[in-house]
Amino acid sequence: MPLDRASEPLTEPHAPPLLRIVRGEPTPDELAALVVAVASLATPSPTPPVARSQWRNRARNIRPAIGPSAGSWRASGLPR
Repeated sequence: MPLDRASEPLTEPHAPPLLRIVRGEPTPDELAALVVAVASLATPSPTPPVARSQWRNRARNIRPAIGPSAGSWRASGLPR
């Protein structure tokens, strides 16, 4: 079934163009490559970055300094 574009209402009647060619006459292939490059910059990454496991975190190996206080001998052997 063919689509009839004339019967569909426009959502943005006066939308500004995505880009404008100021100088030169690009071929249709060059223009298509430019549109793809500009559109790919505007779209966000499809997958969010994966959080690193805390098992690989080297900061876990560094224990904070334990100063002299009541119960510090007990805190020196306990996990953080």
